[in-house]
Amino acid sequence: MVSSKLLEIARDIRNLSVSEQQWLLDKLVKQIQSKTQVFSQFNDSKLLKFQLQEMAQHPEVQAEIAAINEEFAIAELDGL
Repeated sequence: MVSSKLLEIARDIRNLSVSEQQWLLDKLVKQIQSKTQVFSQFNDSKLLKFQLQEMAQHPEVQAEIAAINEEFAIAELDGL
């Protein structure tokens, strides 16, 4: 079901000039392409694996992991 807000937008678009509608269409196409590209990148398991490997090598991430490991060291002795 189409929302009333979307119907209102469609009505407003009909009131635009052809050049304004073309401008809006171009903007929408670019926005959708950009979102699709970002979505595809997140779904690319090879890219995700590469990014995780890069992140794991970052000094700040390594320092944070070391701090977390130190914080939970006592719990590991208890077998938790």
